[in-house]
Amino acid sequence: MIQVESDTGEEWDSRIGWTDLARDAVLSAVRCSDLSGLADGGPSLEISVKFTSDEEVRALNAAYRNKDKSTNVLSFPMIDTGLLHDLADARVGELLLGDVVLAHGICSTEAAEKGVAVETHASHLVVHGTLHLLGYDHEEGEDEAEAMEKVEREALAAIGISDPYALTEAQI
Repeated sequence: MIQVESDTGEEWDSRIGWTDLARDAVLSAVRCSDLSGLADGGPSLEISVKFTSDEEVRALNAAYRNKDKSTNVLSFPMIDTGLLHDLADARVGELLLGDVVLAHGICSTEAAEKGVAVETHASHLVVHGTLHLLGYDHEEGEDEAEAMEKVEREALAAIGISDPYALTEAQI
């Protein structure tokens, strides 16, 4: 079982169900990953999703990654991802998998540039951040990036969001 806790800053439109969005995106990411056993049978997992300001993300990025700039999403794994495959087979226990943090301004700007709703792009970023908590990486090489993007596409399709990597005719 996976429990998703979320916290939404005042920058984020309060009319949107960010808590449900976070839960749906996290569960879909886990179910479409190579660790899908964690979704329904492994130990009880908790993932925290925080929707916050660019300034807070910048401060976290500076403090924990030595990068004094904001970014769209940060992931903070609490478990060595090398242990996750063994944990998927465990039937008991409770684990805090980690935190996913989204920056409002950057998310909004990127959504506008892509021509999608902020909640659509935020779902993509939550899926992306969750996959990082599960050990996926896109910076270690092209094969890893392609594998991560494949899972992102599947997870987003499962919650009704079209492929964010598809090229439009205008981009070709």
